[in-house]
Amino acid sequence: MLTLSKSLFALGLGFVLSAIMGLLLIPILRKVDARQTVSNHINERHQKKNGTPTLGGLIFIIPPLITLLILYLRGSIALSANLIIIIFVFLAYAALGFIDDWLKIKYHNNKGLKIRHKLVFELIISIIFYLIYVNDGGKAALDITLFGLHIELGWAYPIFVLFLLTATTNAVNITDGLDGLCGGLSIMSLLAYAVIAWGSIYIEGNQDIAIFLFTLVGSIIGFLLYNTHPARIFMGDTGSLALGGVLAATAIITHHELSLAVIGGVFVIETLSSIIQLIAIKKYHRKVFLKAPLHHHFEELGWEESDIVKVFWVAGFILALGALIYGVWI
Repeated sequence: MLTLSKSLFALGLGFVLSAIMGLLLIPILRKVDARQTVSNHINERHQKKNGTPTLGGLIFIIPPLITLLILYLRGSIALSANLIIIIFVFLAYAALGFIDDWLKIKYHNNKGLKIRHKLVFELIISIIFYLIYVNDGGKAALDITLFGLHIELGWAYPIFVLFLLTATTNAVNITDGLDGLCGGLSIMSLLAYAVIAWGSIYIEGNQDIAIFLFTLVGSIIGFLLYNTHPARIFMGDTGSLALGGVLAATAIITHHELSLAVIGGVFVIETLSSIIQLIAIKKYHRKVFLKAPLHHHFEELGWEESDIVKVFWVAGFILALGALIYGVWI
């Protein structure tokens, strides 16, 4: 019950701080002209969003750090190596996203960092992740409990970490295309992993990781006050990459890597729709979807943006709940 009380306190504090952060940050971003440039290939409804402030990820990135500091100073949490890894990945990907966003703002386009530069940065993150994790006694292995498999990855483990971090961050980033969509889906995925971390008594600092994730969930809820339709601010790559990084890092730390494909199932589907569309156009010179990723396909069908977001949220909730039911009771 003590951990639950701490988690609820952290969630509430994260919400309050992010709500205040939004009130303070949005006027500043408008003043410095930190505005989103919408791509020309997006439909007319999205063109109306051109000029909306971006870098909104800061609204839910800063509050969890403040909350953790308060809890740490009160002696309510301990900074284990596992929690440090997750916070490191969270901040490192936030920094990568911030640089990408700032370049887009500066040059008024959607190009940002070059892919090779992103990959170098992501490689450095994965190497640091691996060094901290293994030096603290983490196992460089993959467990597939469904089939009772334990696979030692050895030297290939850093490659696996790089793949999971890169794939997850890009999947979350691709999904960030409608007001509130990515934030709402992230809440459900993070809540699922908070429960998983809470029950992962076999890892060091599991309860502190859960508290951090609850804090982040509360902060995202506060962010959604400003990001649901019609959005007053976008999270940008600053937010989406940070969220993807936390999800992947937590999945690895708790040894629930494959669960991520289900818990973050909507992110996976969105990414697959983009890959399928790209292959179909390149190889067969035809489209499978009216527009990719999938949420744009539904827009082209004439669905209202808020309706698409609600349907995707429900799908994300069902997938996250199903993964938890399997992991806890089956």
